[in-house]
Amino acid sequence: MNAADTIAGMSTPFTPDVVEAIKRHMNDDHTDDALLICRALGGRPEATSAVTSGVDAEAIEFLAVVDGEDVTVRVPWSTTLTERAQVRKEVVRLYQEACAALGLPARGEH
Repeated sequence: MNAADTIAGMSTPFTPDVVEAIKRHMNDDHTDDALLICRALGGRPEATSAVTSGVDAEAIEFLAVVDGEDVTVRVPWSTTLTERAQVRKEVVRLYQEACAALGLPARGEH
């Protein structure tokens, strides 16, 4: 096992650099999507903002603001991820599911 195998005790196929790149992209370009995912799929319909705080093989993690407090929200992937390319596909799926659950039209694939 190496550093890419466990981060905070969780199994991950992603190096810290890859996780940081994913978080940066999500937080620079997709904070609205993160909020929709937290509201619809993360069990936090009252969230007012969200940023991506982590990614591992099992889930994406957000730091959401709920009632003025920071709350960690983990939303599982549909499958255990083994490579970086799967992250984009899973985030798009989560976004589309969140829009459907909230009755919002989803824009075209990111």
